[in-house]
Parts: sequence; structure tokens; C-alpha cells
Amino acid sequence: MALRYLTIDFNSFFASVEQQERPELRGQPVGIVPVMAETTGCVAISIEAKKLGLSRNVRVSEARQICPGLVIVEARPETYINYHRRLVAVIQSCVPETVVQSIDEVTCRLHGFVPTRPAAEKLAREIKAKITREVGPLLRSSIGIAPTWLLAKVASDMQKPDGLVILDEADLPAKLLHLAPGDIAGIGPNMQERLRTHGITTMAQLYAAPMAEFRGIWQSVRGEQMWRLLHGEDLDYFTQRGGQTIGHGHVLPPARRNPEAALAVLHRLLQKAAMRLRHSGLCAGGLTVSIDYRDETSWRGELRLTETQDTLEFTRALNQLWKKRPATDRKRVPLRIGVHLVNLLDLRLHTPDLFEQKTEEVHGRLLTAMDHLNKVLGKNSVYFGGAHGATQDAPMRIAFTRIPEPEIEEIDRSFEGRLKKPQKPPAAEPEAW
Repeated sequence: MALRYLTIDFNSFFASVEQQERPELRGQPVGIVPVMAETTGCVAISIEAKKLGLSRNVRVSEARQICPGLVIVEARPETYINYHRRLVAVIQSCVPETVVQSIDEVTCRLHGFVPTRPAAEKLAREIKAKITREVGPLLRSSIGIAPTWLLAKVASDMQKPDGLVILDEADLPAKLLHLAPGDIAGIGPNMQERLRTHGITTMAQLYAAPMAEFRGIWQSVRGEQMWRLLHGEDLDYFTQRGGQTIGHGHVLPPARRNPEAALAVLHRLLQKAAMRLRHSGLCAGGLTVSIDYRDETSWRGELRLTETQDTLEFTRALNQLWKKRPATDRKRVPLRIGVHLVNLLDLRLHTPDLFEQKTEEVHGRLLTAMDHLNKVLGKNSVYFGGAHGATQDAPMRIAFTRIPEPEIEEIDRSFEGRLKKPQKPPAAEPEAW
């Protein structure tokens, strides 16, 4: 089997970027948070913090108890995206054909120019060295090389931090047998339960199962594809994602945990999502709103719409759903909120409403102008009034399945911002937020 794929996974990426940017953080346990609040979770932690027993998503107050010396840093998404782009450019200079899997993971197709195991190892070490020289020594990575992209992903997870694992024909399946089925990308909790019902709980049992059994367990051709990939057959990339939506969620800071502020932030989230929708060339046929309360209860509302890109239509739908939410009291305080545009359709397949076509055209020109002004002059240069008072809330976030485009969402292009030289933020103090 040829070594066809290389996957590079950057270790503790957000925290490593902060340590590269700020020498005073190097060697320190660092936690990255979306907002400065004791009740929020760490979206990323440094290698040093992991060694002390911390894990991602741990609440800040709990993390401080486990690791008293933890340094908390507020996330800077635009900085992480800039580093991501630099890293991808370095990787592409070594291996031209790349597929970005996430903000911290890239897979490369080798096309046979590394015919031997020594050549593959030499290439991996050259990539690591070039990243150190051109981006920075704190951007450590784990690299996996294998006959299929799925096995390369598995290999990249087998040795962290700063690892290099090569799986060739002679290594299969022996070097996989210490893993659990859930260590394979695409085998989540639900699929693990299905496997258990078929008597498969170990990697040895998974690898020994015939292709027909895989197809029955997955109940689709995806099972056959997984079997072939695990056994070294080269297949095209596919994702494990479900239905597509465009939306945003936000944990409200303590001062915003009231109905009026929560609604304004929802409008802010909605306007961000609608701009992304238009930029993606899509329209939406529905809107969902969710609220998680401090008493651990939650509410979710959904409204179907005629497919549209119109922020004004979405605004009316949001206000309509908001009126249907449960009454709040001292216990039912909004803590987390979210809004998603659903039932997405390619704009090229959209048929305008015969009776609303003129209105749609007028609103379309208005929204195009607003989007252009916000791209050129900076975020929130123009916005609808529902978001008034919340334009600084819900800054850009990076999800593992989506890398935001700062040019579309959040980059500050104000004249003042362009004239000022960017300053590094001060070191975070371990104070209560």
C-alpha cells in the first residue's frame, strides 16, 4: 500500500498561538476562554495545562481549583485565523494538494512522491522545521502518514504532542489494536452504541468484521466506505456532518442575563448569520431560536419561512418566536442563547414569490449595500435597530467545523483601526470575572 496522505494536527492550537505571540505565557498553563467570566468554559488549553490534568471545556472556576497557577486569556479569533492561513501556506509550499479539515488540522495528498517510509518521514520533518522557521517554534504539531486519509487522521492522533506516526501496510492492523472504535473519526457515541449491539467493542473486532456487516451497521454505503478506508483503500474525502445550518450561539455575560439584553444579542447574532447566508449564496426556509436558562431548563422555538435572504423577514420571525418563549422569573434567567437559519437552499434554485418579487428586489439592494458598507468601513457600521446596544456582544468565534472569514464577519476596518498599530494585550490576571 502506498503512503498517500499526510495529516498535520496542531497541538493546543489557540493556546500555542498565544504563547508564540506572548513570550511571558511560554511554559505556563494557559486556558483560552470566549468571554471573561468564571462560569464560562475553556475552549482550549495549553500543553502545560493538559499535563496538569485539565481538559478542554472545563469551567474556569473548576480549572482554577485543579490548576491554581492557570493563566486565563480571552480568545482572539482573528489572530488564530491569521496564523492558520500562514501555516497552510507553509504546508502548501511543501505539499501542494491540501484539504483544510479545521482551524488546526490539514490533510495533504502525497501523489506518490514519497515512495518509501524514510522519504515520508523526511517530508514530515521538513514541514515541521519550516513551520518553526517561518511561523514560530511554539506551533508544534502531530503528523500522521498513511495509505488513506482516514488512517492518516488516526495516526496524527496517536502521538501527542509533537508526534510523528507512519502507518504502512506492514503496520495494519497491529498498530491500531490498542485503540478503541471511538478513536476513529466518524465513529461517535451513537455509532459506538450500534457497534456494541453487534458485539463490536474492540478495535480487533472492528477490523475483523466483514464489509457486509459494516454496511448493515451504518445502514448505508458509508459503512462500506469506512471499511475500505480502514483496510487501506484510497477513497475520496467525505464529511460526517449532518444537516447544514448557519447560525451563532453566545453565553451571556452576567450583565446581559435579562430578557431585554438577551433579545438585543439575538438580533445581533441573527444579523451576523444573515450576512453569512448571503455571502454563501444561500437562502433559508426556517429560523430556530434557543435559550438555556440558569436553572438548567431550556426552550427552543422554530418557524418555517418562504426561502429568503432578507434580514427583515428573519427579524420579524425572531420577534414572533420571542413572544412565544416561556415567561421568565428570578430562576429562569437566560444564560445561553442561539439563533440558526435552517432548511438552506442554493440561491440559484430559489423561485421568488410572484406577489413579493418587487419587495424582495428592493430589500436585496438594501442588504447588498449594508453588507458592502460593513465590509469596507468595519463591523456594525450599519445595522438594524433590534441589535442596538448589543453590537459589541457575541464577537467572532471559531468552531471546529467552520473557519470564519474575518473579512466577512468581524474584522475592524474602521479608519481609526487602520491607522493604529496593533498592540499585544496585557497578560491576563487571575481575577474573578
